[in-house]
Amino acid sequence: MFGIPGKQAVTITPAAAAQIAKLMGRDGHQGLRIGVKKGGCAGMEYTMEYVTEVDPNDEVVETDGARVMIAPMAQMFLFGTQIDYEVSLLESGFKFNNPNVTEACGCGESIKFADM
Repeated sequence: MFGIPGKQAVTITPAAAAQIAKLMGRDGHQGLRIGVKKGGCAGMEYTMEYVTEVDPNDEVVETDGARVMIAPMAQMFLFGTQIDYEVSLLESGFKFNNPNVTEACGCGESIKFADM
């Protein structure tokens, strides 16, 4: 929808691809859909949900056995984002390195984009 021919909308690191592929193996999931919604102290939040059926309007990115679908309304906000999976002593989870974010809250859970 908002893509550049020959360029994927998002990139997935090997660590994220391994985790997504592991999650896809459960209960027949077809992948992981990512999006954004209003909320949080900075104004927007990322969303993630298991997908059992691919929506034809989703942007689909596949890397190393992992499939990520980008919800149509989120595509312009997520274009150019790198999805990573980090494990630390206190927490583990997906991290979004998004060049479109102009501000983030202190906890890192909510984001703000430039006015579009």
